[in-house]
Amino acid sequence: MKTLVSAALFAAAISFSLHSSAETVKRDTTLGKKIGNTAKKVGHKTSNIAANTASHVVDKKYEGKCGPNGQTVYINEHSHYYYINKKGHRVYLKKSELMDKKM
Repeated sequence: MKTLVSAALFAAAISFSLHSSAETVKRDTTLGKKIGNTAKKVGHKTSNIAANTASHVVDKKYEGKCGPNGQTVYINEHSHYYYINKKGHRVYLKKSELMDKKM
């Protein structure tokens, strides 16, 4: 009886796997890459906005100075200078690396 049940389950598993492999369709990979790249860009922009907002609320803004590409420089509670890059990460700077803001 056990061999009969196991043989029936084995036959069902094989027929199911054959059925599912017959339905596979070759998909366009360029669309998947475009979706992935767009999702990555949206994630970076969201992270950047969230980090800038959090820094603006929590830390002081350093007036008169800017980062290497004109980014806003913040000062945290430990007197460290940093700016937020495009991916939303903090990039710490030395005081000598700060640039005067062009007005």
